[in-house]
Amino acid sequence: MNTTISFEPETLTVAENLSEEILRAADVVGEIYGVENAELSVTLTDDEHIHALNKKFRGIDRATDVLSFAFRESEEPEVLGADFEILGDVIISLERAKIQAEEFGHSFLREVIFLEVHGLLHLLGYDHVEEAERLEMEEEQRFVMDRLGIGRE
Repeated sequence: MNTTISFEPETLTVAENLSEEILRAADVVGEIYGVENAELSVTLTDDEHIHALNKKFRGIDRATDVLSFAFRESEEPEVLGADFEILGDVIISLERAKIQAEEFGHSFLREVIFLEVHGLLHLLGYDHVEEAERLEMEEEQRFVMDRLGIGRE
């Protein structure tokens, strides 16, 4: 998958292995779901920025762990004749990921990759509003995380 990682604020930094694992996870998801040539944007951010996005786009006035914006569901025009699909954007709060990793008792890396996988599944059309959807999405998340070899520690 053609994945771009960006930071907001731009001064935010992460260990190189985290970026490598984010790219690897995107590639594995691409292989599993047949979107190897797709375009994906992953933004790593803080609670302040994700809070603003959550409020603006979802009307929810608080920080969250991950947001997904699917290109398929946007009002952007279709890219005709392209050899790739634009999946969309996944935005991850590293602050939330750190807190949740501690709460759940697993590594920060595992939490960030889980949030990425969760966001990617949303871009691919999975949801968790209804109970049956939630169970299906949880099963897909487990499957992908197992393929990545990143289990709960």
